[in-house]
Amino acid sequence: MALNIAVCMKVAPDPDKYNQISLDPVTKTLVRSGIDSVISGTDLHAIELALQLKSKFGGKVTLISMGPDSNEKQLREALGYGCDEAVLLSDRKLGGADALATSYTLYKGIEKMGGYDLVLLGNASDDGSTAHVPSQLGEWLGLPHLTDVIGFEMSEESFCLAKKEVEGAVNTYRLSLPAVIGVTKRLNTVRHPNVMAIFAAKKKPFIKLTAADLENLDESRIGLAGSPTQAVGYLDADFHRDCVEITGKDDAEKAAELLRVVLTAKK
Repeated sequence: MALNIAVCMKVAPDPDKYNQISLDPVTKTLVRSGIDSVISGTDLHAIELALQLKSKFGGKVTLISMGPDSNEKQLREALGYGCDEAVLLSDRKLGGADALATSYTLYKGIEKMGGYDLVLLGNASDDGSTAHVPSQLGEWLGLPHLTDVIGFEMSEESFCLAKKEVEGAVNTYRLSLPAVIGVTKRLNTVRHPNVMAIFAAKKKPFIKLTAADLENLDESRIGLAGSPTQAVGYLDADFHRDCVEITGKDDAEKAAELLRVVLTAKK
């Protein structure tokens, strides 16, 4: 039972560089220039599951990502883990998308590529972390879908068993294929590629699709303009702190001075 698997992968700012991220004052979107980008951590667990299934049942693993041309670097890195091909949905029209616009674009990309037995993705990205995309994508595709998955196995042909924790208990769900699965970091341990696999990734198929390549695309649903969730403003937090030296000839006088400083600050 060979499986045709798609892994929707997001490229996100390096979590170690979040202190360098700024917001565009006009669009209110993240300014990512100058910030290193990495594969969103939870998506690595989706890739690991896909490769385990491929090893056991055979088939093909396709990476699908939406973002700028620079995302090719991270997609090539992901190909080094053992995936077979990568698809990058890249177009200025797609920029600034919220979760809903992103899920719609991924849906059109999957539709363009011909459909899959299983669509896997991280439950939540490292940056937005809305955890909305897996279920939204399942709805666009009209497929069974499950989020927060902590365990997964194939059942009889055309079915899978997925586990998620619900109010302290672990429930097992039986889903018919094709299906969409949002996985968590609890699902598995990610294996890292070896040097030969990294070099082999350079020769694997890499497909770039623009908005014009996506059939029957409703442009009112893509990019910033197609995103119902938009920031109308933001507030820069001020972490400035004043240092006040408490003095006095004895502890009682110092305590009185401290009380005066605190009461004054509260005003």
